Amino acid sequence: MTDATFTAPTANDRRFIRNLTTVMAIVLVSGFVVQLAAGRSSFSAPPIVHVHAVIFMGWVGLVVAQAWLAGAGNLQLHKQLGKLAFVWALALLVAGTLVTVAAVQTGRTPFFFQPQHFIVANPLVLYASVGLVLAAVALRGQPDWHSRLQVGSFVLLMGPGFGRLLPMPLLPPYAHEIAALIALVFPLAGMLYDWRVHGRPHPAWLWGIAALVGITFLSRVLGFSPVGEAVYDAVVAGTPLAGTSGLDYPPPPGPPPG
Repeated sequence: MTDATFTAPTANDRRFIRNLTTVMAIVLVSGFVVQLAAGRSSFSAPPIVHVHAVIFMGWVGLVVAQAWLAGAGNLQLHKQLGKLAFVWALALLVAGTLVTVAAVQTGRTPFFFQPQHFIVANPLVLYASVGLVLAAVALRGQPDWHSRLQVGSFVLLMGPGFGRLLPMPLLPPYAHEIAALIALVFPLAGMLYDWRVHGRPHPAWLWGIAALVGITFLSRVLGFSPVGEAVYDAVVAGTPLAGTSGLDYPPPPGPPPG
């Protein structure tokens, strides 16, 4: 699987991955900061939201730390921290699923998403991201694949960041797709770098792009199918939303508590 062109990543390769990952993290965090500064979000949220926030932002910090350690050539610490990152990714998977379910059950789905689509799309994107992490771990002995698959995994998580920077209320019915697919700019930048430095793009970028595009459109197909309806009905069963249509957009929220 390893190509001689990419077998031994150069210092420039490691710096590029480090810088690309850092820019992605800045965009991701900026989305949350902008919403908080604009008064459209607050810390008055259910405990599961805070737990997920800690795990999610902790994951962002781990990804950036790993990129900087690799970029500095500190591979020993990089490997040690990778053991924590592996466990953290599984925690992210569980917390992300629970917070999505809680949002739908309590009517807190963002008003530009249809709950039936949201309950399918969010977990699928998360599972695909963790899947790429596991693939990167399996190929940790091949740093050319390992680093690029890790970036591909991080790309899949960019939707929440872009979604908080874009005018999402103006984007339905394709708000989810737009927020997700705009992140393609990052693997495309990676392909361009490889083309200039190595003569052709590394195939790992294509795996990341395929995962993002495939999951984005699969979630739309499933979300608006009887499968999506069954998932939504099962999630809201026993709640005040039981019997409601998962295809109705929630009303816009009022101002957040002080």
